[in-house]
Amino acid sequence: MSNNIIPAARQSMIVELIKRDGLVTVDSLSKKLDVSVITIRRDLSVLEETGVLERTHGGAVFSKTIEREFNYSEKDRLNKEQKESIGKSAAKLIEDGDTIFINSGSTTYQVIRFLEGKKDLQIITNNAAAVADFGGRPGIDLILTGGIFRHQSNCLIGDFAINTVNMVVASKLIMGVDGLSFKEGLTSPVYQEAGITKAMIERTQGQVICVADTSKIGRVTNFITAPMSVVDTLVTDWSFDEGLRDKIEDIGIKIIKSDQGL
Repeated sequence: MSNNIIPAARQSMIVELIKRDGLVTVDSLSKKLDVSVITIRRDLSVLEETGVLERTHGGAVFSKTIEREFNYSEKDRLNKEQKESIGKSAAKLIEDGDTIFINSGSTTYQVIRFLEGKKDLQIITNNAAAVADFGGRPGIDLILTGGIFRHQSNCLIGDFAINTVNMVVASKLIMGVDGLSFKEGLTSPVYQEAGITKAMIERTQGQVICVADTSKIGRVTNFITAPMSVVDTLVTDWSFDEGLRDKIEDIGIKIIKSDQGL
């Protein structure tokens, strides 16, 4: 390819490539577009300022901005196999005797489903979906935060819920997110839910475990919960892009990939 392409056209090509692939590297772009590494880095810096992408070590990842909130039934149907596998993997990180926060969401619900067999476990959650399948399990106490029921996300919100969270010192947090971005951090489309998750983070003494399928990585929604650095462990699915591993681990986050068909 000729290196005489004007910058705007070249940057448009980069955008199309990153939308298609999700992740691009400086070296691959340099070869594909027949320009120097310095030129590609300059292009990526320009595109990052527009919010199209986020820079990573040696490349960039597509920044997906979500403008509407999916309701709970929609989210529950999306990537269901991945979420179930993540739920099984994350449940293995919970130990007998733990007091754990679990926030709202269809992925965190899957974690609750797979906690069978744990002993002396206390779950404090604003996830109303937990009640439907829980059915009373020996050795597990399920404590709802109370609060205002929000039908769209099937969860409990408001000051009552936050006050309950603030009465607890948890040993672990299982946290779902709507967006996981290097630049904006953990985000939610609903400010009340972001506030409850933030309170759970602040009241957790041990591991903060984020459960998120790969569609959430690089996504940004409206309200910031916390920077990515609060996360100790990310449990994601088998299609995780290994090109992102170094940047995520550099933040101090351990990555666990669940197995397909687990």
